[in-house]
Amino acid sequence: LDLAGPLPGKVAQYRMAPRPRPGAEFRDTPGPDVRHGGVLALFYPHGGRIFLPLILRPTYPGVHSGQVGFPGGGQEEADDDLTATALRETYEEIGVHPSAYTMLGRLTPLYVSASNFLVQPAVGWIDYRPDFRLDPYEVAALIEAPLLALLDPATRRVENWTLRGRQVEVPYFAVENQTIWGATAMMLSELLALPAMRLAPGCDARADDPHA
Repeated sequence: LDLAGPLPGKVAQYRMAPRPRPGAEFRDTPGPDVRHGGVLALFYPHGGRIFLPLILRPTYPGVHSGQVGFPGGGQEEADDDLTATALRETYEEIGVHPSAYTMLGRLTPLYVSASNFLVQPAVGWIDYRPDFRLDPYEVAALIEAPLLALLDPATRRVENWTLRGRQVEVPYFAVENQTIWGATAMMLSELLALPAMRLAPGCDARADDPHA
């Protein structure tokens, strides 16, 4: 996978943003109290297809309880940068050591108002299916999402939900019996809009995406 070239950016991200943005307290840009985090999109081949591991968060008192997301989390003082944060958190959560994969680049940072995090997504590649070792405190389940399924326009759906007391139109990915929405869907939207995604093995003509 070659991520060379300009990033699709916020235009691609916001195709999968809830509409209208829920809650009067919502803001698109971070304030001085913002926290920083990193997540990793780690591709790997298996059985002739390419997969992307996502995690189902456990149920807990928090805004992302029970949601599907990338491995990742908040920056710690020892992290050199937010890519280092993503790598450390990925190892802690799903047991894949950074020495096993190659970093391909970074996507556009996304501000997540609900948790007040500015998140830096990173992208990596490993040549084989990893031996995943899940942290049961951080991860309720591992979702191995096929890239071809994520690229299929039929997996992009929209429903009306009530969020923070408002009726909101929520775009989401329906993959592997999971609903992937919110910040994760927005970061996925930019990732899948990269030309390299449609050129990946097994993702040729069947992966045409009119939104890309």
